[in-house]
Amino acid sequence: MIVRRVGVLSVARIFGIVSAVFGLLGGVLMTLVFSTGALPEAAQQDPGMAWIAGMGALAIVALPILYGIAGFIGGAIYAWIYNLAARFVGGIEIDLR
Repeated sequence: MIVRRVGVLSVARIFGIVSAVFGLLGGVLMTLVFSTGALPEAAQQDPGMAWIAGMGALAIVALPILYGIAGFIGGAIYAWIYNLAARFVGGIEIDLR
């Protein structure tokens, strides 16, 4: 079996979902880093530093969205380039035994 063409939108959706999951993991890690350790002590000494802890909470929402959008666009570009390349070299051979 040879994969000669892939659906651009189907690849883009998968890339977008996988990237959003990685963005969620990154957002959770950023929240943990920004809300633990020395940061709360710094915020008590300088109230102007409290916004950094809020950035961690914002990362849980913003990173999956941004990563998902970037992954969708990147997946569409990747699939389009694959389809172009497959015309010249014949595609990827897969053995499904």
